[in-house]
Amino acid sequence: MHTTLARYPKLPTRDEREALNSYLHLFARLYPCGECAAHFRLLLQKYPPQTSTRDAASQWGCFVHNVVNERLKKKAFDCGAVTEVYKCGCADADKEKDMKDAKAQGMGDGKALTAEGEGGKKDKLEENAKKAAPGARVEIERAP
Repeated sequence: MHTTLARYPKLPTRDEREALNSYLHLFARLYPCGECAAHFRLLLQKYPPQTSTRDAASQWGCFVHNVVNERLKKKAFDCGAVTEVYKCGCADADKEKDMKDAKAQGMGDGKALTAEGEGGKKDKLEENAKKAAPGARVEIERAP
């Protein structure tokens, strides 16, 4: 979860913000420890997810985790270290994403990032998912 928050777009679109909010609520529903899941759902009610920026999301996640650490009498995590500790190992992808985020910021409306990929082709996963019936298998294609 922390890696997802630390690698979340710097300037997310409305769709990305809604997706992160849904992800966090589903995470709380599906977490394998029932007691932990129930506690996390209470935290989501008390401290709604912050999805406006990468920094807001990662700091929110760290804050909520430290609430849990406090309850468990564990040491608090240094929230200033979140983005460094939770790197995904995808430095080239991060640089490319940051450049796209910077371009989006210059465009003003935040809608510059769409599902259109290189060459204007729709993302295959999204396209296949839309075609599939609920519960059906979706073909996932790897990028070249």
